[in-house]
Amino acid sequence: MTAGTGRLARAKINLYLHVVGKRADGYHLLDSLIVFAETGDLLSVEAADQLRLTIDGPFAEGLAAEADNLVLRAARALAAEAGIEARAHIHLTKSLPIASGIGGGSADAAAALSSLCRLWRIDIDAARLHRIALALGADVPVCVDGRPAFIGGIGEEIAPAGRLPAAWLLLVNPKVPTPTPQVFKARRGDFSHPARWSAPPASIADLAAYLKNCRNDLTEAAIAVAPPIADVLAAITATRDCLLARLSGSGATCFGLYEDEAAAEAARAAIARQQPGWWLAAAPIAH
Repeated sequence: MTAGTGRLARAKINLYLHVVGKRADGYHLLDSLIVFAETGDLLSVEAADQLRLTIDGPFAEGLAAEADNLVLRAARALAAEAGIEARAHIHLTKSLPIASGIGGGSADAAAALSSLCRLWRIDIDAARLHRIALALGADVPVCVDGRPAFIGGIGEEIAPAGRLPAAWLLLVNPKVPTPTPQVFKARRGDFSHPARWSAPPASIADLAAYLKNCRNDLTEAAIAVAPPIADVLAAITATRDCLLARLSGSGATCFGLYEDEAAAEAARAAIARQQPGWWLAAAPIAH
């Protein structure tokens, strides 16, 4: 199995994230604009006599190819829905940091569902596939769709956001895990209001202006859990031509918004010189 045959499990970015309420069972209700960056993990599948997972890549050490791995759970759930035996060799090249607020595990599970549908020749409608995805995690359904979208509820409510203007993102992570439950537990303050648009911004300048009126309500809590996040945000903000710097999800990955590749790559190089131990990736927003 070669990496060139893989499916890209794109990084999921929360351009804004508002916490708008809390359910009786303790889950928080969200309003968020999700996009995907053209960078991520790589997942490949091939026929095999049993189900197994192998992992390599720069962040492979933090993952175990054991039964409770989300990719294997996705494979078993899809096979059960189709009434077949789960047989495949899945190979994951882990390039995204773990517990980093950019949906790596959810994107991997979504890529596994899509890839195995083709391998096993399963014809499944979107509603059934979303039901399987939601049982795996709140972020998995939007990763299955892979397009800009607003999410609501705990992540299961998905509404297309339309086509965004072309833009580039710089993703920066200080290699400090920030488990989502800890961040939500540390959150304080009132709930926010939804901030959805009626039509997508026409330009990158309009997008940046819109986003500046929004926020990530988990930022302070994430910094309390992982203080280096504050340094990351400051470093991105200081780069030339940065239109916006913000935390994605529950962190610790932060992003900078830029008009084009040259600006994003220049910012990446500048921060890499200052902080060679950080993880960085520049990529366009996927459409």
